[in-house]
Amino acid sequence: MKRKKSSGSTFSIARISRHQIVAQVLWQRLEHVAEAAGGIVFQASLDVVLADHSVVQPDLLYVSAPHVAIVGDRIQGAPDLLIEILSPGTARLDRGEKLELYARSGVPEYWLVDPESRQVEFLVNEGCRFVAMPPAGGKYRSRNLPEIHIEIASFWRRVEAKLLRLSPRR
Repeated sequence: MKRKKSSGSTFSIARISRHQIVAQVLWQRLEHVAEAAGGIVFQASLDVVLADHSVVQPDLLYVSAPHVAIVGDRIQGAPDLLIEILSPGTARLDRGEKLELYARSGVPEYWLVDPESRQVEFLVNEGCRFVAMPPAGGKYRSRNLPEIHIEIASFWRRVEAKLLRLSPRR
């Protein structure tokens, strides 16, 4: 991030990151699903209240049609799917404290997306603990949310294509 001075004030100029592109491509995919299935998808920043003193702001979340009543000024309760996009500064929290909180709070599904290694961990809540559900044949289909499925290689190709369109401007 670069810093600039203007009239004695310092402000930051943020650069487009792989994290933002991954979030955008995932949001587009989930928005398409939500429109067809009657659910709703949100991108950060939006408060998700999981307990009295547990409020989080995941990178993305999906609420299926039967659960849209939890959506208000903020999300009150466990969304059907939470997604965290890992970065060096957040990976430990996303894989540790948040993972445990999400499991205890009854979040049915949690995805950890690593933009650097181009990996996605699909985790399903079984008895308040997450279990990995590997994709089959390069595709992941949620067993909790049948409307959600993703072809992994195609997803990463879309991310890379967007990044390539931006690369001459960097």
